[in-house]
Amino acid sequence: MSANSRIEWTDATWNPVRAVRMDGAKPGVTPAERAATLRPGWHCEHVSEGCRNCYAEGFNRRFGTMLDFVPGNLAPRGAVEAYFDETMLLAPLKWRKARRIFVGSMTDLFGRWVTDEMLDRVFAVMALCPQHTFQVLTKRPERMRAYLSAPDVVDRIGAAQRSIDPTVTCYDDVGSDAIWPLTNVWLGTSVEDQAAADARILELLATPAAKRFLSCEPLLGPVDLNRTIGGTLWIGGERGCGALHRGTGAPGCPRELHHHHDEHCQPGVDWVIVGGESGPKARPMHPDWARSLRDQCAAAGVPFFFKQWGEWRDEQEATREHMAPGAAMFDRYGAPTGDRWHPYNASDRNGGMMIRVGKARAGRLLDDVAHDGMPA
Repeated sequence: MSANSRIEWTDATWNPVRAVRMDGAKPGVTPAERAATLRPGWHCEHVSEGCRNCYAEGFNRRFGTMLDFVPGNLAPRGAVEAYFDETMLLAPLKWRKARRIFVGSMTDLFGRWVTDEMLDRVFAVMALCPQHTFQVLTKRPERMRAYLSAPDVVDRIGAAQRSIDPTVTCYDDVGSDAIWPLTNVWLGTSVEDQAAADARILELLATPAAKRFLSCEPLLGPVDLNRTIGGTLWIGGERGCGALHRGTGAPGCPRELHHHHDEHCQPGVDWVIVGGESGPKARPMHPDWARSLRDQCAAAGVPFFFKQWGEWRDEQEATREHMAPGAAMFDRYGAPTGDRWHPYNASDRNGGMMIRVGKARAGRLLDDVAHDGMPA
C-alpha cells in the first residue's frame, strides 16, 4: 500500500490481498505464516492484450517473488497462494483524512484466487470508511457483477462489518436505498480496445454502483462509447436526458418528454481515464484514439482524465516539445530505427509516426491541454 500514490487519478493504493510461494513450506503452515519468512508479492493472471506488459510482474521480479505470470495461462500456479494481509486490510480505518483509494492496484480483486469471503471483508472495510472514496478496477467485470448482484451479498458484508467492529450499528441496514450500493465505492473496468469494451462495459453497466468508470489504459485501439448494446446508452444515459425528461434519441430513450425513471435512461459511464503504455516493451497509442474518447466525453458531459502518453509521442509534437533545441535526444537514443519510430497505422490516411521519448518527456498533455476530469 502507498499512502501517497504516484498514479495521477488517485491519492493512495490499497492491496490487502497478497500472495506468497508455498514451495518448501512445512505442512500446516498458512500463507500468512509463510510470508513472515519469505517475502510476499501479489498474484494475477493475464486475460487480454492489455495485460501483456503488466507492471505488477516487474514489481514481483524486483521483490524476488516471481509469481510466474504467463500470458494466456490460466492453469493453477502450483505453490502460490493468496492470503489476506490483516494489517493492510484494516489500514484505511486509521486514515482520517479523506482520500481517493485505488483498490487492488497490484492484482485484480475479482480474480478467481480471491474468494467471496475475502471480498466480503474488503467491502466491509470500505463501508466502514465513508470518509474515503474507493476506486475498484477490474478486467473481470462479470465476476464483479455476479458478486455484487448476489441476493445475500448485503447480509454477508454486514456480517463482515460486525466481525471487524462489533459495535457497528449504523450499517446494519447497508442494503437500504440510502446506503446500497455503497456511495463511496466507484466501480470500473479496463478497456484497451473495442473488443474489450463490447465484452466488459455491458457487465459494468449491469452492476450495482454509485459511480462507474473506464480505464482505457493501455489504449491499444479505437473505442466507440456511443453505443446502445444492452439497451442503455453507454456514455450519457441519464445525463443524456439533461434532467429534463427528454432523451437523446437513442433506442429506448425518446426525444419527446417521458418519465425520467424509464429503465432505458439509466446512468451510463460516469468517468473515462485514458493513457498510453509505459515500460521497456510499451506499444504506442495513436493520438486520434485518445482524441476521440476526449471528444465523446465532452459531447456526453462525462469527466475525461488523460493520464499519460506512455513512452511514445507523435513525431512532430515530440520533436517540437522534447527535442528542441535538437541534438540531445538523438544522441541519447541514436539514429531513427524500427525500435524508435512506429507508424500510426499502415492504412491510416493521415499517415504519421510515433517516436519513443520516454514516459517523463512524453508527459500527459493532449493537444497542449491537461485533462483532469473527475466525477463530482
